[in-house]
Amino acid sequence: MHGPASPGWLLVALCAATGAYCLLRMRSRVEEQRRAAGGEALMGFGMAAMAVPAAVFTPPSWAWPVYAAVFGGAALHALWAARTNAHHLHHLVGASAMVYMALAMAVSPGRHDDSGVPLVTGALLAYFVGYVLLSGTRLAPVAAGGGSVGWGDRPELSRACRLSMGIGMVAMLLTL
Repeated sequence: MHGPASPGWLLVALCAATGAYCLLRMRSRVEEQRRAAGGEALMGFGMAAMAVPAAVFTPPSWAWPVYAAVFGGAALHALWAARTNAHHLHHLVGASAMVYMALAMAVSPGRHDDSGVPLVTGALLAYFVGYVLLSGTRLAPVAAGGGSVGWGDRPELSRACRLSMGIGMVAMLLTL
């Protein structure tokens, strides 16, 4: 992504740590949580890869269409999964935003001007800012249930994971 190196590395660290935690969540006993965690891990690691500062590593020109294809596939999967669970609509928006950013980077790599369509970027920014604000209010502690709860089943940690990816998406869209 465009922008200075220090915030870029912080974004890489945030997204990679979130992706790693989502991999841990895939060990959950609940099948729906495992599926959601897998998609979120893909998103976290994909965001980390896209956020590497261009001053350090400029991906080859063929990498952006590959990103677009991978996240296009993830968007189609989220669209299919949204038939049974509306939460996947958020995954659809996130994956579509990744496709949009990859295509914008393919058109104008390494430049701040003319990256993306301002109306689309603004709409995605409005969605993710709203999502971050709403997710932040939902971080209130959840009452402890009976028995031992594994790391993959802790709702407050999965909410924090989604919140950090939303913040990362806002940062990426701002630097587009």
